[in-house]
Amino acid sequence: MKILFTGGSSFTGAWFIQELAKAGHEVHATFTARALAEYQGVRAERVRLLMDCCTPLWDCAFGQDKFIELAGKGGGWDVLCHHAANVTNYKSPDFDIGAALSANTLNARRVLEALKQSGCRKMVLTGSVFEQNEGMGEQPLRAFSPYGLSKGLTSEVFKYWCQHYGMALGKFVIPNPFGPYEEPRFTTYLAKTWLQGKKAGVNTPAYVRDNIHVSLLALAYRAFVEKPSGEAMFARTNPCGYVESQGAFAQRFAAEMTARLGVPCQLGLADQQVFEEPRIRINHDDVDGKGMGWSESASWDELADYYLKRLKA
Repeated sequence: MKILFTGGSSFTGAWFIQELAKAGHEVHATFTARALAEYQGVRAERVRLLMDCCTPLWDCAFGQDKFIELAGKGGGWDVLCHHAANVTNYKSPDFDIGAALSANTLNARRVLEALKQSGCRKMVLTGSVFEQNEGMGEQPLRAFSPYGLSKGLTSEVFKYWCQHYGMALGKFVIPNPFGPYEEPRFTTYLAKTWLQGKKAGVNTPAYVRDNIHVSLLALAYRAFVEKPSGEAMFARTNPCGYVESQGAFAQRFAAEMTARLGVPCQLGLADQQVFEEPRIRINHDDVDGKGMGWSESASWDELADYYLKRLKA
């Protein structure tokens, strides 16, 4: 397939593009930067990895005139994978919902009209389990944050316009991915602390979440993009990984890393009393990793090797 992909510089986006290219698809990835040199840190590392597996389209943001021109004019696209989203200050309660929705859906009608005229009949949108009405958990399934709310509203906009233009829409809902080339978050904190010879603390061990190896998530994404639309105008998948409390996941992570990192991986679990987020929010669709050739052990090996090369140095 010939794929137009947005959001390739992100952690999951970079993994998705590599997996799609590995499967033989022709991926054209848009980047808002004017050149690779504008990226720094781990994001630059991710984009650098993509240069041999996709055609980069620089200075091209979703919905801009340049993007609309790219979407049309006989582009011959089989699918638009819209993975990009406004994530500036995504953890803040002051996250600008309106600005994010505007950026995520900029000129959505014109984009889809151009795609349809050029022969494209399918769009895959990335969602989050932290949106309203996604996954499973405590009812009601409210958005975790203003960012989550913006993602849910983005989905509704594309549902409307895809239906209007008779295009199939697939929604791929992401839980908590972890793996190499991620921005410093929970698992990176754990590995870094252990490699410093310290004991790592887990402040919210009682939350039940859904953590998944990014390599397995990428395989699930590729399979979803490749799945024929048939007569269905809307399809959704909510791939899940390790569904357990954050304390149990931290213990699982420590058990896998102890031998691989060659250091004691000690944990201290807090007695969580405050629950500002829903206690349970998880995805619900099992992923047949073994059937797709995925090795859980090899993924743990890859992650530990990444930490040893990056963090220990």
